[in-house]
Parts: sequence; C-alpha cells; structure tokens
Amino acid sequence: MIIGLDAAPPKLIYREYKDQLPNISRLIDEGSKAEMRSTHPPITIPAWISMMTGKTPGELGLYGFRHRKPGEYLDYYIANSRMVKDEALWDTIGKKHLRSIVVGIPPSYPPKKINGYMISCFITPSHKNQYTYPINLKRTIERKFGPYIFDVIFRVEKRDKVKRELWKMTEYHFEVLKYLAEKKWNLFAFVEIGVDRVQHAFWGYMDKEHRKYIPGNRYEKTILEYYKLIDEKIGELMERTPKNTVIMIVSDHGAKRMKGAFCINQWLTEKGYLKISKEPPQGTPLNKAEIEWRKTYAWGWGGYYARIFLNLERREKHGIIKREDYEHYRDELAERIKRIRGPNGEEWQTKVYKPEELYPEVRGNPPDLIVYLDDLYWRSAGTLGWKTKYLPENDRGPDDAVHDWKGILILYDPEGRIELKKEEISIREIRRIALKALEMDE
Repeated sequence: MIIGLDAAPPKLIYREYKDQLPNISRLIDEGSKAEMRSTHPPITIPAWISMMTGKTPGELGLYGFRHRKPGEYLDYYIANSRMVKDEALWDTIGKKHLRSIVVGIPPSYPPKKINGYMISCFITPSHKNQYTYPINLKRTIERKFGPYIFDVIFRVEKRDKVKRELWKMTEYHFEVLKYLAEKKWNLFAFVEIGVDRVQHAFWGYMDKEHRKYIPGNRYEKTILEYYKLIDEKIGELMERTPKNTVIMIVSDHGAKRMKGAFCINQWLTEKGYLKISKEPPQGTPLNKAEIEWRKTYAWGWGGYYARIFLNLERREKHGIIKREDYEHYRDELAERIKRIRGPNGEEWQTKVYKPEELYPEVRGNPPDLIVYLDDLYWRSAGTLGWKTKYLPENDRGPDDAVHDWKGILILYDPEGRIELKKEEISIREIRRIALKALEMDE
C-alpha cells in the first residue's frame, strides 16, 4: 500500500507533529524512514508520475501542470495521462496479472485501462466527466458516496470555507478508499491532495518565521488538525488492510514558507529582454499586455519555479535570436538571473539550469531555462504592471507556502524483509522498493 500525502515535509511528519500522529508514528517506529529527494522541478506534476515510472521529468516530457504549445508565445496545454508513455508501477505488475487500485495519482485523467480499478486525479475537469476505470465504477461510487470531489479552491481569502471544504473532501476520499480496500488487490496506491492545499492556505498562520504569522491566531493549529485527521483516516484504512501488507507513506516534495513572489517578466522588461509598447495596469497577464514580439528576446512564466523561453528564429513565429546565438543568450540570461538579489539587497541562493543539464533525455516542450529563485523561497510571478519586482503575495491569489526539495518516505514491512538503508533516497527509487515488496524485478 502506497499512501501518498502531497507535499508532506519531513519537518512536520518526522519532527514537529510526530508525537501527535499515533498511526503514522507507529509505522515510523516499527519501520524505517528517509528523506525523499524530489524531482527537478519539485512539483506535483511531474513528481508523482516520476515516482511511479522511475523516469525523470525530461524523459517523461512533463515539466509542470501547463506546457507551452510548440512555436506559440502564449498558448499552452494542460498535462494529462495520455502524455505518459512509460510504464507506471501498476502497468508493470499488471503484466504479471497482479491487481491494482489506483486513486488520485497525477496525471491520471483521463483514466487508462488497468488490471483493477482507477479513479483519476485533481486535474479531472468535473465529476461529470468519465473519471474511472472500469466505467461502471463511477456509477457505483456516486450511488454510495455522491459526486466525486477532486479538489478544493484554496487561493481565496475565505479561510473558513477552505477549511470546511478540505475536511469534507478528505473525509469523502477516505470513505471511497475504505470501500475500495475491501476489493482484491496487490497494489493499493493513492494520493491525498488535501495535504498540499491545507499548507498553501494556512502555512502563514502556523510558521513562526512566516511574515504573516501572529501568535495565537485562530488558524494556528489548522494544519496540525488536518494532519490529525489524515492520521485518523490512515488508521481506519489500515484496519481494512491485510496484516502482512508492506505500507509506504510518501510525499512528492516538501513545503516551506513563501517569502514572496518575484516579477520575472517585470525584470525581463527592465533589462530589455521583453518589449512592451506601453505599461499595462498592475497585475496584467502576458496575454493581455501589448508585447512587441519582434523586439522581444525572452519571456517567462510564473509558478513555484520560473520558466524562461527565448524568442528563437525558425522556432517562434517572430523569433529574433539567431540559432548560432542561442547559447550566448541562454548563458547570459542564466548569469544575470543568478545575480538577482532580494528586496533589501540580500544575496539569494538562485539556481538556473538548462534542461539538458538535468535530464538524460529531454522530451516534450521544455522551457529554455529552469529557474529556482532563492532556493524556491520566492515563487515566480508572470504578470506585468507592478511598481516593484518583489510582491509579498502570489500575484494569482493568497498562497502561504512554496515547495521544497525534501519529501518523506516511511516504509513499514511487518515481515521485516525490506528496510531503508539510507537517510536520503531519490523519488525514483520508490518504484523499485514497491516492486521488491511485490517480489518482482524491473
């Protein structure tokens, strides 16, 4: 059984909350644990499917939730399950006639054929879409539990509403999981996205180092309360699990406080790489700004990391960078971005990579540069029209947390055949450990 807690960090699970999570704590104490090194980039898509296939994001051709359409400046497509060409864990064991139950592992919409049952993930547009395999599982689920809840809206100021909807969604998910656990299975794998959502919405109320933190505020214990809910539900699920089951609790990446958002396109405009014909109103997205593409060298995307695209001749419609100058501009931009300092002149730990430096193979539609601003403490804001390059908030709605490199791996084997030998492990090793638990090789 693989219990996926999206964005669960070692800081909370292993240290600050451990003594208040009896079920998770028992699995740690009677099993073994490690810190899990996430993917480049450390975000939900591609991290979970990298874990399940053992492939890097470059090999998968997945660099995030959105991807730029080839040759287009602003048009993009959303990642989906059809983009995954490599065998996931459940595909591999299905060839040996082992049965799987897979719930909410991104990207799994639209659901694919599986030897067992599948419910798709948070990218599913609506419960009105077909989200299960086999098809009739949807009818059964909705008859027993009502319309499926895939996600909550969390970048809003109405925190009470976010909290209510998070609890409702999570309780719904575990009712479905408990029902499915009664079926016949060899692999039971799921992801609870609510862990990520509660942290983005409430981290500033909990973390004493966060600029928004006020001692004794009404949401100070919300994240802890949510983890207690998760722990309780894991306990209920384990009661329906055969006693000889190997249980893994994993996260795809960690989380930490967000210091702010850096306006990457504002910076590119100031440095002369991005040309606009007139200054737009504050918070204007690129597709609403008057951009002079024939004079533009580079533009960027917002997100937990910044993606930089170059305006290359014969690749972009109005490309102005000649092929022979491509590496010059990549190198120049990378060096200038690394030298960006914080709002008070403080030095940042910014890393800039070319995709081919990170992956053995680069497929799909990658950015030209991958940028982690101040070791991910600052997210990238893609909008224009700001009077400053440093925003205290996300430009797309309230968000208290960013992603971090280290997630968790807890391994509990009641028969003592498998244990973790290392204190840190790569996310792509989890597939191998799961296959070993199932007494299979690659």
